[in-house]
Amino acid sequence: QVQLVESGGGLMQTGGSLRLSCAASGSIFRINHMGWYRQAPGKQRDLVADITSGGITNYADSVKGRFAISRDNAKNTVYLQMNSLKPEDTAVYYCNAEINTVWNVRFRDYWGQGTQVTVSS
Repeated sequence: QVQLVESGGGLMQTGGSLRLSCAASGSIFRINHMGWYRQAPGKQRDLVADITSGGITNYADSVKGRFAISRDNAKNTVYLQMNSLKPEDTAVYYCNAEINTVWNVRFRDYWGQGTQVTVSS
């Protein structure tokens, strides 16, 4: 009923930039927060950044000043602009959104399939 589809990952050199996109589709009624998480091999999935429907943002300390999250509510899309990339940013990046549908007013979390970001040194 609801899908999150990510795009924009890939291979980049240290110091480079990438932009991730995540579009939500389906029987969406409302989206609350949207965010990006990442998971490196052998590690837990951690929050990178999130943004409320009103545009309030929150970042992990490790990405402050380098990454910027934004959203287009008309397109149900969230973006992550990643600048000054470092090898430690290498991970699978997952999109997350809290959504309710036209069929169920209860909000629940939805996840994208993940997109690989690899930063070479």
